[in-house]
Amino acid sequence: MPASTLKFLKELAQNNTREWFQIHKKEWEGVKSNFEETVQDLIYRIGQFENLAGIRVQDCNYRIARDVRFSPDKSPYKTWLAASFGEGGRKSSKMDYYLHIAPGKSFLGGGMWESTPSQLAKFRQEIDYNPQEIKGIIEAPAFKTHFGEPEGTSLKTAPKGYPKDHPEIELLRRTQLFFSHSFTDQEVLSPNFTQKVEESCLILKPYLDFLNLIFEESTDE
Repeated sequence: MPASTLKFLKELAQNNTREWFQIHKKEWEGVKSNFEETVQDLIYRIGQFENLAGIRVQDCNYRIARDVRFSPDKSPYKTWLAASFGEGGRKSSKMDYYLHIAPGKSFLGGGMWESTPSQLAKFRQEIDYNPQEIKGIIEAPAFKTHFGEPEGTSLKTAPKGYPKDHPEIELLRRTQLFFSHSFTDQEVLSPNFTQKVEESCLILKPYLDFLNLIFEESTDE
């Protein structure tokens, strides 16, 4: 990815107006095109171990224009680039790989973030019955070294139907369980960046597979 990508995003963060964006529209077209090439490469790479049949760049990319209808922040544009990679594209309900590009804040992540009540119920049921499986994934040395501690929110007390002294109460209280791996700007601009993203995806894959399996089962019930 060329340095002009991060340069444009940094300048956009300092000049987030429609007027500035229109003046720099040609630069944006170049940034957009370069990111689309990155996304296309990742579709191919991730498609080697996930079902991305028929998935196109536009099925993965997020628009740079913000939806400001219900936000107190009326800035018209996002100051980052993003794409999601998974079966069915970014609008699918499946857990997928999320790539976020921003100066000093780039990362690859995935996991529970906006789970439905039925998904949370299934997750907790799985933790209650068989905590060893998910703990074996997220506490594995390679996973922990690469992704560290989970991000997201937890309930202040035990969820309904579970005792406060449950041995897995910390996991049961989770309403979000998201993992991310950061990339430096130097890594983002390196020729082997998509290879590094692919490697992160492969480490994250067992966790996403676990979630997609139990959430699919909850849908069928």
